[in-house]
Amino acid sequence: MTAAVKHMARNKPGTAGTPGPAQPRNSQLRQRFPARPAQSWWPETAQGEEETLRRLTSPPFLPEVRATRAGRRRGTAKLLRWLSSFPGDTWQQRWEASGAEDHPGSSWLPLPLGWLRGNGLAASYDENDLSSGLLMLICGDVIRPRMAWMVTRAHKHLAPVMAEVRDPAGFARLRELAESGPAASLADARLAATRIATILACKGGVITDIAVGDCVEMADTQRLVHSRGGQKKVDFYLRLHALGVFPADAPATIRAFGMAQGQLTIGELVDRYRLQCKPVRDLLVDYLRERQPSLDYASLDAISSSLAGLFWARIEALSPGISTLRLPPEVARAWKEDLLTVKRSVTGPDGQKTVVTRPRLNAKDELIRVRALYLDIAQWAMEEPERWAQWAVPSPVSDAEINWAKERRRRKARMDQRTRERLPVLPVLTRTAAGRKAATAARLQAAMAAPPGQIIEGTGGTLRRAVAPTANGRHVRAEDTAAGKRRNLSYEEEEAFWAFATIEVLRLTGIRCEELLELTHHGITEYRLPTTGELVPLLQIAPSKTDTERLLLVSPELADVLSAIISRLRGPGGNVPLTVSYDVRERVWNPPMPLLFQRSIGSENRAFTPSAIRKLLISALAATGLTDAAGDPLMFSPHDFRRIFVTDAKMGRIAFGASFGSSREHALPAAQRAALRCPGLPGAPRGHDDLGLHGPPGSDATMMRLIPLRGMHHSCACWHRDASGSSQLHRVHHRRSG
Repeated sequence: MTAAVKHMARNKPGTAGTPGPAQPRNSQLRQRFPARPAQSWWPETAQGEEETLRRLTSPPFLPEVRATRAGRRRGTAKLLRWLSSFPGDTWQQRWEASGAEDHPGSSWLPLPLGWLRGNGLAASYDENDLSSGLLMLICGDVIRPRMAWMVTRAHKHLAPVMAEVRDPAGFARLRELAESGPAASLADARLAATRIATILACKGGVITDIAVGDCVEMADTQRLVHSRGGQKKVDFYLRLHALGVFPADAPATIRAFGMAQGQLTIGELVDRYRLQCKPVRDLLVDYLRERQPSLDYASLDAISSSLAGLFWARIEALSPGISTLRLPPEVARAWKEDLLTVKRSVTGPDGQKTVVTRPRLNAKDELIRVRALYLDIAQWAMEEPERWAQWAVPSPVSDAEINWAKERRRRKARMDQRTRERLPVLPVLTRTAAGRKAATAARLQAAMAAPPGQIIEGTGGTLRRAVAPTANGRHVRAEDTAAGKRRNLSYEEEEAFWAFATIEVLRLTGIRCEELLELTHHGITEYRLPTTGELVPLLQIAPSKTDTERLLLVSPELADVLSAIISRLRGPGGNVPLTVSYDVRERVWNPPMPLLFQRSIGSENRAFTPSAIRKLLISALAATGLTDAAGDPLMFSPHDFRRIFVTDAKMGRIAFGASFGSSREHALPAAQRAALRCPGLPGAPRGHDDLGLHGPPGSDATMMRLIPLRGMHHSCACWHRDASGSSQLHRVHHRRSG
């Protein structure tokens, strides 16, 4: 066995092994938070016709307008007569027997209208009366229509009537919550109230009776019935969560129940590839369970994809019916040849599909995983022969085939070439991103100052403030006078700002994209120099690939960017909002944190995702017009900034460092890390606009030895106290003695 392939540590027989099978996270949540089941009987639906009519025409069901009161009474009486013609012991049973819910929207009205005409009870105003009568039956909890039918209807009066007759206190709390928010969200609040009233109509009860599962059912139904709606579809959940309606362990966002599938069990990971040979399928499941304790979920997912998908599924395609790991030589050769390339279908301009083949860059990685499978089984067969011996056969992958020396050189050459292409043009990218940010901000400010319909100052007459009488005020839009297209200036400014912030933080810190997305306001700390008393800002980086926590010195440029980010995010109370984020690699939802890279979508603050970061970089690069050697648009990945940072550090262009020195990173002792994670002390300085730094109690001369300063001198941002005791952040040039 070579050093490239290592046997994995396993639990000894009889000891506790891997956790029990776990279903996908959203399925687990759905089981923990089920919807209220549909009921077949409740007191209001079992009342007689006269009693029901008397209740629905008495307070609180009496509106102030006499005409509305009369229309509701007529409509309620006609609907009750119509429903009385159907079999059933309750009004709910008669409603279901009527077949009205088979007709979406208002198309159910011809059913009672036809019955009224047939019985000589028709009138010209029947259609309006019947709609008013249905509103009374629903709000009075006489019938509870299915949710799929309710979401097909317009409910202009549903929420106001529910607030009058069903739950005045609950809807009053909703109004108070809406009034405490920005004026731009009032329209969203009205729509959320309608969604909540719809849940009450279908499930009964009052607002405090609404279960998390009811909201999930509503969101699922909306996805099936409506294809559009975006954030407005789920805003009602956030408002109910803010009111404290749900249990304390309820997810902070309903998106936890949605497309984010969660972690799959090992069996589900393997069964994605529909293996035909059940014994081999079971073997792969047992093998992965043995390795699970030493792997994170992302690694487990990758290994299962390699062994079940790229290995055994292709072996079965080459040799149908095979049931042993002892591969015939010709099958092994064919599999390894097929593994060397990746094939994908591409649709051309003429609509014809062609298969494009390219080399697989990680073919050696796949071979190593297969060889590790065979070697691990051979090792385990000596420990547990009754379990593994029947599968212990020679590996089809030889030691020579996984020699990494050549591949490592090629990979390094590719990375070096990427760095050589991108390092010289990085100033162009940063300069363009900064200019784009300033230009979009100035354009937005000018548009906000311009009256609707007027030319926006500073645009050369090319943009006119859009007239949008129904807009909620959250976005500022303009019309291009030449092209006639409408532009969202608020979105353009937001995109330009976050593209600039992403580029600056990545290039000034050299952190990974995963670490960028996990930066929090609590990660901005400070250290007091024991000799001068200056406060040095530090940025705490959460553990990621190396599972090592570390600190970075904050340069003046980085301090400017962090200050701008925090100023943008601070809410009315001065705090950065707590936001949940989804770990796309581990497929779990992280707890709410004051993330630095978050943005507001509707009434919800959402964390940036890796794909969103890539899109920001693409938009920023498109503005530069840079191209590669082939003439194609130049692309930057987040990791390219890390390579450039390391290159600059090695070439001595970075005069200070707390994280890199030939990529060496320094970690503080656990006690110091705990102190740095503490919230700010009373009276702690909050300077440089809005950095809001947090400091550890006291100072320790050993801390600076744990964060060595490279070179003879360096520049950083430091706190200084003046004679009055106030603190200010200044650019300071420190000099080290020999």
